Amino acid sequence: MKHTVMLTGLMAVLAMPAAAEIVVKDAYARSSNAMAGAAFMAIENTGPEDDRLIGAASDVAKRVELHTHRDMGGGVMKMMHVEEGFALPAGETHRLMRGGDHVMFMGLNGTMEQGDTVTVTLTFENAGEQVVEIPVDLERKPDHSGHGGHAGH
Repeated sequence: MKHTVMLTGLMAVLAMPAAAEIVVKDAYARSSNAMAGAAFMAIENTGPEDDRLIGAASDVAKRVELHTHRDMGGGVMKMMHVEEGFALPAGETHRLMRGGDHVMFMGLNGTMEQGDTVTVTLTFENAGEQVVEIPVDLERKPDHSGHGGHAGH
């Protein structure tokens, strides 16, 4: 009898929604011009199962898509819509950053000013929807610059 109770309890835990298993950190948004902008963040999958970011939505722009930069060879980088989304393996963090994967805002509905906040709904294959409040930071330097930021002299 004990085994049945334990198994039922385990099944109940496994059937619970996994929304709390995705943690979004270090998010910021910026506009590149009056028509386009992007959001960047670290998405951590703290759960035991793989997941995938499959969509994003926001009223900040007419269209919101998941994009990446692909090396086309010969020093040419092309920005592309990633329809399949971004894989989020269990226990790992996927960084959305400038020059790489990111959430793209096309056809901005207004200007993105320093200190504003953008509301973005991220849609995950397993974890469902997660609403994220993302600060606009027009002054932040790219994460991949390799300059190391402040040296602390």
